[in-house]
Amino acid sequence: MKSKVHSFQEGLIAGLPLVIGYFPVAMAFGLLAKTVNISLLDSCLFSLLVFAGASQFMALDLIKAGIAMGDIVLATLLLNLRHAMMSASLAVRLTDVKKRWLPLLAFGITDESFAVAAVQPGKLSVPFLLALQGFSYMSWVAGTVAGYLLGSALPVSVKTALGVGLYAMFTAILVPEIRKSANILWLALLAGMIYAANHFFTLLPSGWGLIAAIILASLAGLLLLPGKAREEQP
Repeated sequence: MKSKVHSFQEGLIAGLPLVIGYFPVAMAFGLLAKTVNISLLDSCLFSLLVFAGASQFMALDLIKAGIAMGDIVLATLLLNLRHAMMSASLAVRLTDVKKRWLPLLAFGITDESFAVAAVQPGKLSVPFLLALQGFSYMSWVAGTVAGYLLGSALPVSVKTALGVGLYAMFTAILVPEIRKSANILWLALLAGMIYAANHFFTLLPSGWGLIAAIILASLAGLLLLPGKAREEQP
């Protein structure tokens, strides 16, 4: 029996919830970028070149804290390493696709677009993934611009208060994962304790402290969690 190949139109339909969901979150990023005094061009390039929500919000926080650029890049790389595994997983289902498409498709992978693509039955196609990822990408960039322009019109007191939005955003990202597995909570607490200990005892510069927290908490999860529990992680 010939397996179904998804079309460009099906990619649009599957990606519609992502387009609707990304826009307000990207607006929040644009608003917060304005409060950190990043230019409109740099904010747009952030979304155009990185296209990774959690990493972008984390980078804003690190910029606000005065962390060195190299440390921010390395921390962002570590946070996004999971995308390499997602790309490899989807590549297995794209065996008939010309290799020149793979870098573009890999760039468009986010947690949400991967989740949508991964549950599709049958063979994935380039038009389907381009529609799914491309319109999500445009929604993210457009939301960033809209949020930044909105932030330019807000009073200074309101923009200052929006700084708390960074922490609210991380909470919004973390809580749904904790509801899926208590192991996420323990690993998050462990990473926080490592970072706090480094800050208190000044063992490493602040940027490297964050990187050390990510690496050590990840190693702890790899070594201490049973294999079955790791497989259940998203």
